[in-house]
Amino acid sequence: MLAPQKLRPFVDEARALAPDAFVVASYGKIVPQALLDLVPIAFNIHPSLLPLYRGATPIQSAIRDGRTETAVTIIAMDAGMDTGDVLLQERTPIGPDETYGVLHDRLAARGAELAVEAVERYANGTLERKPQSEVARELGITEDEIARTLTRPLRKEDLMIEWRRSARQIVDHVRSLSPAPAARTERYGETIKVLRAHAEDEHVVLDVVVPPGRGPMPGEVYERSRAQRVR
Repeated sequence: MLAPQKLRPFVDEARALAPDAFVVASYGKIVPQALLDLVPIAFNIHPSLLPLYRGATPIQSAIRDGRTETAVTIIAMDAGMDTGDVLLQERTPIGPDETYGVLHDRLAARGAELAVEAVERYANGTLERKPQSEVARELGITEDEIARTLTRPLRKEDLMIEWRRSARQIVDHVRSLSPAPAARTERYGETIKVLRAHAEDEHVVLDVVVPPGRGPMPGEVYERSRAQRVR
């Protein structure tokens, strides 16, 4: 397995390996055409129901948006961002309490298995390609929805809980960032991380939090300890 920091200088090194194909997973950068031209096919493992949720943060974004389903998709890479032909796609539900960390690990394990299957089918000539436009038509996905679900790397402001949102939206936001980098909120003049929360009568209950310089603790323990200090 190779993880080059810069891809353009890596082209000559890759050429020397004389590869028949390569597989890309969790790389997060656009692969230049010069590298793609070295092989007849390059496989990419993408954890979303493509063409939905292209880009850097598909798992976090799907959970944040309250989606109840996602997929593992194997595509043949092209010069675009997750726009290549679909080779294999397996849909899977997102559990109502499933966090980013749990879903990431589950999709990664299944993605590795599907990548092996795709390579084997390619080797024996049974692998079929389907343009994402065709997949979109079959799934009833519109161009507007594709554009709205395009994802980007997380920014600092994306971590902060927006309390004006509904309780369910806040819980989904917390799930989408747990265990790392974790949702954040201001309490008692300090920024705390929120690892788990649930909705109760349209209110949000913080179940597990991480105060500055301390480890995870029940939200009620944090509230009680801070309230005592304020007195």
